[in-house]
Amino acid sequence: MASIASTQKGQRGSRVKLGGSVLALVLLENGRQIRCRMSQLSVNGGLLSLENPLDEAIRVTVLFHLGITSVRCRAQMLFPMWATQGCLQPFRFIELPEHSRVALNRELEALMRSGATQELEEAE
Repeated sequence: MASIASTQKGQRGSRVKLGGSVLALVLLENGRQIRCRMSQLSVNGGLLSLENPLDEAIRVTVLFHLGITSVRCRAQMLFPMWATQGCLQPFRFIELPEHSRVALNRELEALMRSGATQELEEAE
């Protein structure tokens, strides 16, 4: 698995498939809150399962808990993909503090060690 330092330099990072087991809250700038499920996650961003897509490129705040780590971070929504029920919408973190990045990486590594499905992705 790629280290945090190599991920930040643009090399490959790990992405863990969560299958909707992690709940997330998306806070829009107008104050609206959207509850959803996290389908995939990495230290670069993730994939949310939503009823309706959000506009591409909008900035939101994403909140979720993974293990003992709570993350509240600014993110940018990317182009959504329609799914059987609702849509899958990727996002990328834009202001993930280093301490949160380290804690999130630790939780993702623990999930991979416990047998969670992982894929490799190109870091953005």
